[in-house]
Amino acid sequence: MKSSTEEWLKAANDDLEVIAHIISESSLTNMVAFHAQQCVEKVLKALLEEHEIDTPKIHRLVTLYGKVESLISIKIELSLLQTLDSLYIDARYPGELGLLPNGRPSVAEAQQFYNFVRTVYENVGGSLQRH
Repeated sequence: MKSSTEEWLKAANDDLEVIAHIISESSLTNMVAFHAQQCVEKVLKALLEEHEIDTPKIHRLVTLYGKVESLISIKIELSLLQTLDSLYIDARYPGELGLLPNGRPSVAEAQQFYNFVRTVYENVGGSLQRH
C-alpha cells in the first residue's frame, strides 16, 4: 500500500475514534455526522490514491463514490451519502444549518451514521490494507 493511502486511512480512523468517544452525547450528534462524512471522504480518497486515480479537492461523497464505485465490493447507500453531505456542508456554519429537517440528528441517527462509516472503513479500508 502506498504511504499516501496509509495517511488517508489513518486520518479516517482518527475520525472513527472521535465518533466512538462522542457517540452517546446527544448534544454532539451533529459532530458525529461531521466526522462520519469526513471518515467516508478520506476512505474514498484513499481508494483513489491507491489506484492512481486523480484525487479531486472536493468533499461531495456522492461525487467521490461515483469515481470508485466499481472498485468497491460492497453496495454503499446513496441516501446516506447524500444525508452526510448535507450535514457536513451545513455543519460548518452556525445556527440552523447542519441539521436534519427535524433538527439535530438524534442519537439513533448518529449511531446509524457511525455503523455505516465503520462498515465502509472496515470493508474498503480493510481491502486496501490487505493489498
